[in-house]
Amino acid sequence: MLHLTKLLNITNPIIQGGMGNISNAPLTAAVSEAGGLGTIGCGTMTPEEVEKIIIETKERTTKPFAVNIPISVTKFVRDLVDLVIKHNVPVVSLSAGNPAPLIPILHEHGIKVIAVVASVKHAKKAEEAQADVLVAEGFEAAGINSSLELTTFTLIPQIVAAVKIPVVAAGGIGNGQGLSAALMLGASGVQLGTRFIATKEAPFHDIYKEKLLTANDIDTVIIGRPVGKVRRMLKTPYAHKLIQQEQKGMTEEEYLDLTSEKQHYIGAILGDLENGFINSGQIAGLISSIPTVQELIESMMSEAKQNIVNVVSEFEVFSL
Repeated sequence: MLHLTKLLNITNPIIQGGMGNISNAPLTAAVSEAGGLGTIGCGTMTPEEVEKIIIETKERTTKPFAVNIPISVTKFVRDLVDLVIKHNVPVVSLSAGNPAPLIPILHEHGIKVIAVVASVKHAKKAEEAQADVLVAEGFEAAGINSSLELTTFTLIPQIVAAVKIPVVAAGGIGNGQGLSAALMLGASGVQLGTRFIATKEAPFHDIYKEKLLTANDIDTVIIGRPVGKVRRMLKTPYAHKLIQQEQKGMTEEEYLDLTSEKQHYIGAILGDLENGFINSGQIAGLISSIPTVQELIESMMSEAKQNIVNVVSEFEVFSL
């Protein structure tokens, strides 16, 4: 099996998660420049909007980056596929839907495909469809999540045991400890979302970053269980309004309207937490600084290597 870094032509086994309509070129390029795989999330943006971000990202870095297409979220799936082919984007991640029909089209143009999955069943199907890499996302993750509610620690080893292609762990990971733990579980790398928000290059509102810095272990909340479409976000005035609305009764249409990318933008970019939400994974309670992306990735790699050395040393002690 080809190693993840060689397969994706990156230096460090760290991938940026798609961030929907708040995706941007500065952060995507910074992750790629630091040796990871930056990712542009398409969300509900038009192909024209996504194209502008792709062009700007290419102006900021010559290193590989990915585009995430959320299949059931966007109405521009085929247009976005044509767009990544047009701009020779080397990697595409497919989430929120069946990736099988799109994989042959992307492979025909030499594009590597990452499929985001949340169960062993879906992982096997994605491998059968010839996905190159799987991102296995646990319920600790930010934003749109699987209603299956499997956690990263239980999900990763089961999927690793069921498939032969590289598996990337996502959900609840934001430091070197998380990276080394994922590797110990059999993953080939990790995907981060929330932790990249709290970096110097990330062009999000300071209120968003400050909320992450002050968050504790129970400061995220799940919205959408009653309609079967769950999302994890930070506790804010707007999140409280959503909870109250859920308790009164909310249709799926109302839920989707109240948790659209419009409200995501209002919270994350404008910093208006009365009228918009901010996504966050459970890793928020471990965030205590705002480094550069380069500093973050370097510290994660260094810490992970040291953790693995320490584990080996512990086993040597056990064997005495």
